[in-house]
Parts: sequence; C-alpha cells; structure tokens
Amino acid sequence: MTTSITDSLSVPRIAEVSRNTAETKITVKVNLDGTGQAALSTGIGFFDHMLDQIARHGLIDLDIHAVGDLHIDGHHTVEDVGITLGQAVAQAVGDKKGLRRYGHAYVPLDEALSRVVIDFSGRPGLVMNVPFKSGMIGTFDSQLAYEFFQGFVNHAFVTLHIDNLKGENAHHQAETVFKAFARALRMALEIDPRSVGVIPSTKGSL
Repeated sequence: MTTSITDSLSVPRIAEVSRNTAETKITVKVNLDGTGQAALSTGIGFFDHMLDQIARHGLIDLDIHAVGDLHIDGHHTVEDVGITLGQAVAQAVGDKKGLRRYGHAYVPLDEALSRVVIDFSGRPGLVMNVPFKSGMIGTFDSQLAYEFFQGFVNHAFVTLHIDNLKGENAHHQAETVFKAFARALRMALEIDPRSVGVIPSTKGSL
C-alpha cells in the first residue's frame, strides 16, 4: 500500500507552548498546515507586524500572546518569543518524516531585497547579515531581529542563513527578511510527495 500525503498529515502538525519567567509570560500556538491566520499581541507593534508576515506568507496559523518587561526594553520579549516559537515549531514538526527539509526564498520590497535559506538539520546555526539603516523601526530595536532569529534557531534546531542583499529603508529591510523567512519556512515544512514517510537524511535521523 502506498502512503499518501493525506495519510502523512493524519496527525495534525500543531503545538502549544508556554514560557513563563520573571521577565516574560508567553504562549505560542502553531498550526504548520494552516491558512496564514494570526492572533498576535506582544506589545510591540512592528514586531506583531513581522510575526504576521510569518503567518501570512508561511501559511502557518499563529497565536502568540506575550507580556514582557517593556518598561526596560523589548529585548526579553522579542528573544523569548523567538525561543517559544522555535519550541512550538520543533514540537509540531515531529519526526520530520516526509519533510522537504530545505527551503529558500528571495523577497523584494521596493529597493530592498533579502534572501533566506533554512535547513531542518537538527543542528542550530544562524548566519545573519543585515546592515539595518536605522536603529529603531517604530518602537522596535532593529538589533532585536537577530535575537529573535537566534532564539528560534536554538530551539527549532534549524540552520538559518539570512542576507539582506539591498536596502536603504530599515522597515523595508526587515519586512523582506521576515517575508523571505516565511516563504523559506513554508517550503521546508512541506511534505514531499516523492518521499512520504522517509526521513530526509542519509543518517536516517534528524
């Protein structure tokens, strides 16, 4: 009997993870096979906008609620959302059987262009080259984009390369990065119809 893609998704790829510390209280729900719906509340408007890009362009349903020590700054909130989202994705993806594993995308926005490549390798690794033209984007510190992706990578156990190839406007730079991340993530998380039920590695595990 041949295993179909429908059979491989008979167990919903969903997860819910909470993270409570003295600095943040965060709940993340994900559905990797969603339609791009999002319910987001982090207290940082631009960050919510970027998370919405991940949901919409990654076709992942995201429900993220975070209460953090924003009276200090956004660092703990953004980093911990990355950590919790990474944990939720790792939990939802399961044993990775049938997974395409690799994903890549180029995304433009006006003068800006970014490239993102991801591998569900089981090994955390981040290389990020984004020379933001502004330190702040609204109330979002552009340095925190790195902290978000580092948190995600460490807990989703993926290798992630992010390069902003062109850009003069920091908002555009960030948006191309998050959109390209979403599209690469979507590709990597798809079930390969030619490899259903097979772990995509010569090692036999990821």
